[in-house]
Amino acid sequence: MKKGSLAQWDDAKGYGFISPDDGAPKLFVHIKAFGLRPGRPFVGERLGYREGQDAQGKRRALDVRSLQPRAAPPAPRPRDGGRVLLLVPAFAGLVLAVYLLWGLPNWLWGLYSAMSMASFIVYALDKRAATRGDWRVKEGTLHALSLACGWPGALLAQRLLRHKSVKPRFRRVFWLTVVLNIAAFVALFTPLLRS
Repeated sequence: MKKGSLAQWDDAKGYGFISPDDGAPKLFVHIKAFGLRPGRPFVGERLGYREGQDAQGKRRALDVRSLQPRAAPPAPRPRDGGRVLLLVPAFAGLVLAVYLLWGLPNWLWGLYSAMSMASFIVYALDKRAATRGDWRVKEGTLHALSLACGWPGALLAQRLLRHKSVKPRFRRVFWLTVVLNIAAFVALFTPLLRS
């Protein structure tokens, strides 16, 4: 078995490169080569592996084992301490107030509940795919679910599952979908923006 260190790792895509100890060029490694393990691979991790080839004859690491078993560094905690989750009950309060003051169609409650549940489930499936190195859900699909009244479930999934909660570009688009959805709700169901 050869030895090396994990030099690069893309957790979202589930692959990276190993720098072999013998000075050979970096070697591609896919998450599936690690088999079952308690944590995600991390840059700098010492690894043992067998060198092999993929279907196109390119070099890659196979049967990868950690030589320093320890959990990957924990994912960074959100800076807001979870206070952003208060947006979900605040929005529920807004919906209730609008319902009491001006009335709402009954289907709207079901729409937000169903889309939030669907968003949470899709986030959970994407998190599972990420840990297994399988095909991932497109970010555009996650954003479309958020825009289509599923943002409360998406926000809960980001915090509870710690998935898609760090990447700045994704977060910016996510918050844009939240603002657009709330603005559409206010415009459609309250007289506040009507002339």
